[in-house]
Amino acid sequence: MSSEPEIPVTAATEQQPEQAGEGEMTKSALKKAKKMEELAKRKAEAEAARAAKSASEDADKAAKSAAALEESKSIVLKEDPAWGEAVVATIATAPTLLGKRVKVCGWATRIRRQGTNLIFIELRDGTGFPNTMQCILEGDLARCYNGQIIAREATVTIYGVVVEAKKNKNGGVELKSDFWELHHASSPDIENVYNATSGPDVLLDNRHLVLRESRNIYIMRLRSLIMQALRSHFWDKGFYEITPPTIVQNQVEGGSTLFKFDYFGSAAYLTQSSQLYLETVVPVLGKVFCCMPSFRAEKHRTRRHLSEYTHFEGEMGFIKFDDLLQTLEDMVVNTAERLDAMAGDMLRHINPNFKVPSRPFKRMDYGDAIKWLNDNGVYKDAETKEQWVFGDDIPEAPERLMTDTIGEPIFLTRFPTDMKPFYMYRDPANPTVTESVDLLMPGVGEIVGGSMRSWDLDHLLKGFEHEKIDASSYYWYNDLRKYGSCPHGGWGLGLERYVCWILGLDHIRDACLYPRFTGRATP
Repeated sequence: MSSEPEIPVTAATEQQPEQAGEGEMTKSALKKAKKMEELAKRKAEAEAARAAKSASEDADKAAKSAAALEESKSIVLKEDPAWGEAVVATIATAPTLLGKRVKVCGWATRIRRQGTNLIFIELRDGTGFPNTMQCILEGDLARCYNGQIIAREATVTIYGVVVEAKKNKNGGVELKSDFWELHHASSPDIENVYNATSGPDVLLDNRHLVLRESRNIYIMRLRSLIMQALRSHFWDKGFYEITPPTIVQNQVEGGSTLFKFDYFGSAAYLTQSSQLYLETVVPVLGKVFCCMPSFRAEKHRTRRHLSEYTHFEGEMGFIKFDDLLQTLEDMVVNTAERLDAMAGDMLRHINPNFKVPSRPFKRMDYGDAIKWLNDNGVYKDAETKEQWVFGDDIPEAPERLMTDTIGEPIFLTRFPTDMKPFYMYRDPANPTVTESVDLLMPGVGEIVGGSMRSWDLDHLLKGFEHEKIDASSYYWYNDLRKYGSCPHGGWGLGLERYVCWILGLDHIRDACLYPRFTGRATP
């Protein structure tokens, strides 16, 4: 066996570092590890020192806070009779009471402390635009026990003199307080319930608190004013308001969307529409409307569908189809004009782009809509480029695309008979279509549906037969055609969709108090 050749020792080989054996660290790696260990130790010691210092400071703060809280109990606030009796005021009326001593009740929307002797409270009472007024608490008013514990959403009554708000970014007036009372404290944990990054489910679970945010306050207030404007419009037009039942035993818009329940041993449903009952009142009062809830058991989760919504419906006797269209145009435009007159500044605060729509609205037959979609490359099936044909139900997306592209209100009229419910009147000039209308608004889509009603009993019975509906349970509705019928028509406006349009809201759930949709029935 030959031996391995010797390797001559040179200067280079003498300077090579000692090789570590298997599982051993080199000297440089060991040195580096010790250095890292020392660095980590110093870092831990520094962190511990900081934590100890922070704990000490927190303890000092807690001790001072406890001492201040205890001391604050000795401060007793009293109202001096020499100040004079305070005038009861609201945030809305305060600007008219400049220089006077007032008292205002409300909720503390925002609280800002400046040292121990000064508190700024943004007070909200449901009135005014803006909807809060700054109240200044100084000295003992801030140092007292209630001043120490007050948290956002506490209810208070604040007394003081109304002065110009020179430093307030909102301008207007503020309250220079001289006395105040805490009616009910609010838990400080309200700050942890939800925040600006909370998801939709968290916000919906806490809708009862989220409603108190400024934007939602304005939306709810404007929604109320819209309802007032709608009612005022129709009262001025000689309509009467009635309240039909919401527990029914007949369908209006198709059985698949009915909420069914047991009603004392019989099947009953939540109403889809009050239309049929409104028709019974036409021979009684001539022109009638209602503002009632309607229910649809459709499993939608879109930004324009709800399971329960507010339905503003009306019926009129002795009219023609053109009269119906004119009534709907008047309703939409005049309601917008009334709202603008009542609360234009608040309206544009929510929707800066709001404009009262121009008359007349564009008229477009269903057949023309089919042609528009095909002419503009809006296919029934994007992959196959399948075009639309007469009789197709136009879904929401292409309908919205058409409406937004045209960019103005559209009366989409004369839908095919097979697409519409049994009660719709057929166009005498073309019985294959109905005298029906959907009002489409840019940004929202359909907000109103209406039609002339079939007023001939034979035609109505054929409609029942076509839709395989037992006509016997509609005996009372059929009697309207048996005893003195007349040409009549009506409509249903989805209030939340109208609110979405006029306020420029992106989602219908923002337009109602507590939205109900698939899977959501709380709070």
